[in-house]
Amino acid sequence: MATAQRSTSQPATTLLILGASGDLTSRLLLPGIATLLQIEPQRRVEIVGADLRQLSDADWAGRVQTALAAGSATGEAAEHVLRSTRYVASDATDPESLAALIASIPCDRLVIYFALPPHVTQLVCTALEQIGVPEGTILAIEKPFGASLESARELNALVTRIVPEDRVFRIDHFLGLHTVLNLIGLRFANRLFEPVWDRDSIAKVEVLYDETVTLEGRAGYYDRNGALRDMIQSHLLQIMALIAIEPISSVTAGDLRDAISQVLRASSVVDPIEHSRRARYTAGSVESRAVPDYVAEDGVDPALGTETLAEVQVEIATARWAGVPFILRSGKSLGGVRKRAVIHWKPPAHVPTGFGGHDSPDCLVIDFKPDGFELHITTNGKGDPFTLEQTVLRGELGGGQLLPYGEVLASILDSDPRIAVRGDAAEECWRIIEPVLAAWRADAVPMDDYAAGSTGPEGWETSRA
Repeated sequence: MATAQRSTSQPATTLLILGASGDLTSRLLLPGIATLLQIEPQRRVEIVGADLRQLSDADWAGRVQTALAAGSATGEAAEHVLRSTRYVASDATDPESLAALIASIPCDRLVIYFALPPHVTQLVCTALEQIGVPEGTILAIEKPFGASLESARELNALVTRIVPEDRVFRIDHFLGLHTVLNLIGLRFANRLFEPVWDRDSIAKVEVLYDETVTLEGRAGYYDRNGALRDMIQSHLLQIMALIAIEPISSVTAGDLRDAISQVLRASSVVDPIEHSRRARYTAGSVESRAVPDYVAEDGVDPALGTETLAEVQVEIATARWAGVPFILRSGKSLGGVRKRAVIHWKPPAHVPTGFGGHDSPDCLVIDFKPDGFELHITTNGKGDPFTLEQTVLRGELGGGQLLPYGEVLASILDSDPRIAVRGDAAEECWRIIEPVLAAWRADAVPMDDYAAGSTGPEGWETSRA
């Protein structure tokens, strides 16, 4: 079987990180580069950091060196990064300052990475439109892409006036290349699954992302977004679309992104009041550490009414999926980690009379990070063959050697947009959740609560163990 491979050519690239003094750069971007250079030492990347904050050359170099060491990046590639890296204190929202910054970067290829809040990204893009960018420049923009359907449309129009769509990388670190290919391969390369991947055989699909982490110092961002925007809008709808895509002829960017957008265009939360839930954690204990009420966390504004657990039921209006609920849930400060998709098959039309004990329909569990699967199927009991029970078959799926942001950066540096979110898909995700946001703003959906460290609110089916 032919497979798509990354290009082995490694043109010289400068990665300009806007917002370089922030947490995203030190916690994710620099370690991502480090693991990439450790796996692919032939790469030549120069890193220029820029932000409003003043940092000394020694401070910046120390941050880069720490990240490279933590990622075990050594040799000429790492040494080249350390020799060439620099930091510039600059206001990227000011056209004159931004023009001077870009003019100071002689390079074959320029990647501008926006490690910035959405409203600042908008201002920087407005400045870029005024001053222009070098030929071939790539714009890499962190989620959330806009803050609403209207703002996403405006930002799409703006960025595509600066560079063509194929040079805009809207970042979804959840969708690493291995995760994408694992989902596609598991379904389309197995005759066992593809014939029963439709409404005739599947009762429901769940995409779950439960985390034990709390705010981790991110109240300034999270309290203005919440679980629905932060995870479901930005990530889980994309996973849902990958699960639900129609058969594709190849794993090229064009075929893959067309299929994802087709699913999202057909998707909606039909009744936002009945088909959405929200909740917020109260005081409790997670992994032996005390957690306060969410509203008592540093930096939280109780008046915002932010949820820390969100759930929506999405329907996909196609012949394949009509009537099949796709349940998407994500939350923080829960008692265990669940990062998975669960395909629930319908029970058989008839089980021969005389069998007993069978009460759980078969299902396929696809785990993310680490990637693996469990196939829960009904078999005869080990002791009594007249008693049916569930047997679980487990397997590992191919995982990459890179950290999630290593995969993201590799795709950007290789100009491979397969795991980037296309502009129309970003808009569709906002369209899908905006009716839910409106219902929540109107308090048409109650705010439930759950103790930190629990499985979620009582009464939610997805909170059952």
